[in-house]
Amino acid sequence: MSIHPHSLRSSKVDLNFSLGEEKTIVSSKITVCSRVEGSSSPLVLDGHDLKLISIKVNSEELKGLYKSSGNFCTQCEAEGFRKITFYQDRPDIMAKYTCRIEADKSLYPVLLSNGNLIEQGDLEGGKHYVFWEDPFKKPCYLFALVAGQLESRDDIFVTRSGRKVSLRIWTPAQDLPKTAHAMFALKAAMKWDEDVFGLEYDLDLFNIVAVPDFNMGAMENKSLNIFNSKLVLASPETASDADYAAILGVIGHEYFHNWTGNRVTCRDWFQLSLKEGLTVFRDQEFSSDMGSRTVKRIADVSKLRNYQFPQDAGPMAHPVRPHSYIKGAEVVRMYKTLLGSQGFRKGMDLYFKRHDGQAVTCEDFFAAMRDANDADFANFLLWYSQAGTPIVKVASSYDAEARTFSLKFSQEVPPTPGQPVKEPMFLPVE
Repeated sequence: MSIHPHSLRSSKVDLNFSLGEEKTIVSSKITVCSRVEGSSSPLVLDGHDLKLISIKVNSEELKGLYKSSGNFCTQCEAEGFRKITFYQDRPDIMAKYTCRIEADKSLYPVLLSNGNLIEQGDLEGGKHYVFWEDPFKKPCYLFALVAGQLESRDDIFVTRSGRKVSLRIWTPAQDLPKTAHAMFALKAAMKWDEDVFGLEYDLDLFNIVAVPDFNMGAMENKSLNIFNSKLVLASPETASDADYAAILGVIGHEYFHNWTGNRVTCRDWFQLSLKEGLTVFRDQEFSSDMGSRTVKRIADVSKLRNYQFPQDAGPMAHPVRPHSYIKGAEVVRMYKTLLGSQGFRKGMDLYFKRHDGQAVTCEDFFAAMRDANDADFANFLLWYSQAGTPIVKVASSYDAEARTFSLKFSQEVPPTPGQPVKEPMFLPVE
């Protein structure tokens, strides 16, 4: 199914999961609203490997809802939700979700999903249930469910407004002693986001799950981040300084998505840099403030030179759009260089004020930066449409008589596949 009538939008999703060893039954109740009065367009939902009456999930790809090593887990970005239930599986469809899960209590004592835990209890036949509610709209790629035999490290974070947020990091029992640094990183990230961007966590509970079977490195599902164990677990006996630094950065990255990716998400997957480039920049700044800014910057530029520059010079060269993590972060950094720290913060504040709860584009982010600072740098948008790495040449001269030193800059952007002729790129020089 590939036709998506734009007149219909999902506004609320109620999910009910009955987890079992032989089969899993998923019930989905979707509230759909018409955006166009009197529209009679058909509602088309995406579904993959599903049957309307009897649903079977192919877990070999570890997408959607899958079971591995005794645990149920989900991975819905980018199009995994359609393997769970029929839905408008696009990032611009943002709805409020509830999720009721029931399962055998002895096999799955822990049942987690997005949002706040509203209700839980025991059922007949050795089963139990939980009911979760996420009061904030989100796209379906941020839905998450975890069920299994896990234990948690618990802590509390007090927000700047005085709210107490329960923090829990869930792992298999044997891994729990190795989660202390991850909890430190989470609390540090929450405090840093408040101090630097004025962004406060918005729910009563924040869960992290770290399991060795998770197929992605890490995933920013709303209030239920899921990680592969290697990006959470560390002990002084076996972990290096680089391991500790990586955990700090990745924990921060996924938490920072709560605002840059979750509360404000991307309209389509061609806008991926809107959430990933911006959030990579934020985790780079976080790691810089938590350690040595100089050392971190050298490491980031080294990665840029070793990976991004060769791609820009090869057959796979592409602009920041449709997708870019590392280069996208550098484009965001240029905004800060152009506008200064205060101007960049003003742009971020306006971005959230305008677009909280929306699915937007890279142009919307640009417009917020421009309008908040009354700035004119329209050529900057070339970074989102033109591929390649600009080559900047600098010539210097000194006039002894006038006692003036001059610098002359020139640039060229080498041709890339499909773009033989380039326009000059907007480049800040500091």
